[in-house]
Amino acid sequence: MQQEPIRRDGTRVVYGAPTQESALATNKVLRNTYTLLSMTLLFSAAMAGVSMALKLPFFGPFLTLGVYFGLLFLTTKLRNSAAGIVCVFALTGFMGLTLGPLLSAYLEYVPNGGELIMTALASTGVIFLGLSAYAVKSQKDFSFMSGFLMVGMIGLLAVIVIGLFVDLSAFQMAISAGVVLLMAGMILWQTSAIIHGGETNYIMATITLYVSIYNLFVNLLMLLGMGGDD
Repeated sequence: MQQEPIRRDGTRVVYGAPTQESALATNKVLRNTYTLLSMTLLFSAAMAGVSMALKLPFFGPFLTLGVYFGLLFLTTKLRNSAAGIVCVFALTGFMGLTLGPLLSAYLEYVPNGGELIMTALASTGVIFLGLSAYAVKSQKDFSFMSGFLMVGMIGLLAVIVIGLFVDLSAFQMAISAGVVLLMAGMILWQTSAIIHGGETNYIMATITLYVSIYNLFVNLLMLLGMGGDD
């Protein structure tokens, strides 16, 4: 017998005929998630602009990972309080700062860098909206993907760590393609979890979707750059 998925707080999700109360709660989480996600994306874009204006250098992998996981820990710990929202903006703002040097490099050193950035941005938007709309309209349960996605995230983290010590540039196209597929799966899974009650905390849902969108954009941009031999 298949067991019901488990929420982040440890309670089980029991599927059945949706009540009006549960439907309202789900719609509230979905609405709050997309509202906060929109705000964090705009804030992140603004911080990327600040980073580019100040000509900030690349932060380095150790600093980036250290600050990212530190802010992620704080956000998770404070997810049920107003301070959690502050942590969300701190995390997404920092990620925007790290994005600035990459965008500056494309604009400065790649002949059609601006076009590639806009193409990657548009593609990211289309993919995210399409996957989200499909999950919402179809009402399909994508909880079966959780095991695959967990293995994929562990594998991605392992590749990042290995990349700190070994040159993996020869495999970058395959890595980026894998990350794009993994992030697409994360968007489907997280949206489905909200719809079916597996995720009731909009702060954590926002973080998952933001990180998916961020990595989706960066790796699409890298694929476009490599596809053009830049």
